[in-house]
Amino acid sequence: MNTAYKPAQQGSVLPVALIMLVLLTLVAVTAITMGSNSVQVVGNAQFRQEASAAAQQAIESLISNTDFTLTPPASQEDDINDDGTMDYIVTFDPPPSCQFVKAVAAGETGVPKECFGSAGTNYCYWTTWDISAVVDDQNTGAKATVHQGVRLVAGLNSALASCGI
Repeated sequence: MNTAYKPAQQGSVLPVALIMLVLLTLVAVTAITMGSNSVQVVGNAQFRQEASAAAQQAIESLISNTDFTLTPPASQEDDINDDGTMDYIVTFDPPPSCQFVKAVAAGETGVPKECFGSAGTNYCYWTTWDISAVVDDQNTGAKATVHQGVRLVAGLNSALASCGI
């Protein structure tokens, strides 16, 4: 039998293993947090893009009206995902305003024949409008403002009244 002196074991494996376990847990928690933050950023970008699309659709609806008027509805509701509830409410703030008006000339492209009467009478005008649609969705917190200038041929209607004609 060997009766040589043996030093007592210190048990360093347990503290090292616990430290490694804590480090691995921190890495896992950090990865999960970063992943959920990325999902949230992508979701917010999607909500903002949908709000911008709703504002653009409201502007297109307003300017496609044959009697382009300065009194759009106070707000326009839009159901983007067709679930039966209105997702976005679009308001025109400030209301559309006429920036420029000029009588059309004979032979200009893009002018309908109905704009000219007998003996050179002119019934239509080139108008330039400033339109701003604002979306503020209470459900998602998405906000978007779409600002657009539009040049239209307008006949003698209520829209021209605000242009001074």
